[in-house]
Amino acid sequence: MDARRRPAAAAAADAAPRPRPAAAAAAAAAADDVLVLRPPNLRVVAAAMVAFLAPFSYLAFVHYPLDAGLRRSILICGAMSLGGFVVVLRLVPVAARYLLRRGMWGRDINKRGLPLGEIRVPEALGIVVGIVYLVIAILFQHFNFTADSMWLVEYNAALASVCFMILLGFIDDVLDVPWRVKLLLPTIAALPLLMAYAGGTSISIPKPLTSYVGVAVLELGSLYKLFMLLLAVFCTNSINIHAGLNGLEVGQTVIISAAVLIHNVMRIGSSTDIESQQAHAFSIYLVLPFLTTSLALLAFNWYPSSVFVGDTYTYFAGMALAVVGILGHFSETLLLFFLPEVLNFLCSIPQLFKFVPCPRHRLPRRS
Repeated sequence: MDARRRPAAAAAADAAPRPRPAAAAAAAAAADDVLVLRPPNLRVVAAAMVAFLAPFSYLAFVHYPLDAGLRRSILICGAMSLGGFVVVLRLVPVAARYLLRRGMWGRDINKRGLPLGEIRVPEALGIVVGIVYLVIAILFQHFNFTADSMWLVEYNAALASVCFMILLGFIDDVLDVPWRVKLLLPTIAALPLLMAYAGGTSISIPKPLTSYVGVAVLELGSLYKLFMLLLAVFCTNSINIHAGLNGLEVGQTVIISAAVLIHNVMRIGSSTDIESQQAHAFSIYLVLPFLTTSLALLAFNWYPSSVFVGDTYTYFAGMALAVVGILGHFSETLLLFFLPEVLNFLCSIPQLFKFVPCPRHRLPRRS
């Protein structure tokens, strides 16, 4: 985990006078001198991109006879997503300098006592991925949706929830809010999605669990929106609880996103229900740019990390995945993709609910 400092040396701000412009410029120049980002680990990212996008491309353009219009939309979305990958690679070093100037940095306490543990690492770089993702998703509407599309309202509601979560996550990075408030943030951010949702209120039980539940489709009625809210809260905090280990937050998100992407194209190819196909195509349009922009951030966050993604990214990633699962109508399958996070949550219950002492940074230490 990273040891955080209050932004802009807030602890000394009340006692020290505001620096003059010349002094501020000198401090900014010194910050630029301190920041030396290592080159992004493009080898790892390239391997991940081939491993995840090659199966998806094969299924979408070779294995399944998908509609020509759908393939065209996927190609447009893919081209814009690759453009977003390049933009994030370019913007991360720029944003890192600005964040370091504002005092938003930390030290990697997993490397305490080593030279790498003394380096100031910029935080909250998830803001770059969030902004680029939103721009891509908004511009994509021009190529895929008409003004009277029935999916447009839910699409914009999804983007509103994601945008809201990025804002609240960045506020958390700046103010470092307590855990009980962190649980409330996804609840607020999910409101646009809950208010705009007009889909079904039943969930399909995965086949391995059907014999235990007794039905293949479970109707929840008005409880479905409560389920949506709880799913959004769980997804955001389950990503955030892994914060601190280099590459783990972004890495697990990339793997889940790739699984969601492949699941969607398989469901489209094997289903004859038009509405189901449209829901899964809708999910592809949201998760594909999310995957590529996250891969660009992973290039900088891979061990040894030269940037920290911050709560901005973990909240944004959790909400984006929750939105994709809910509007793609496979929220129960999404929980299976989150199975390691579910197990981690269950193991963490004694500490989270104060049954046993919970240190701020749960690190292994010598006995």
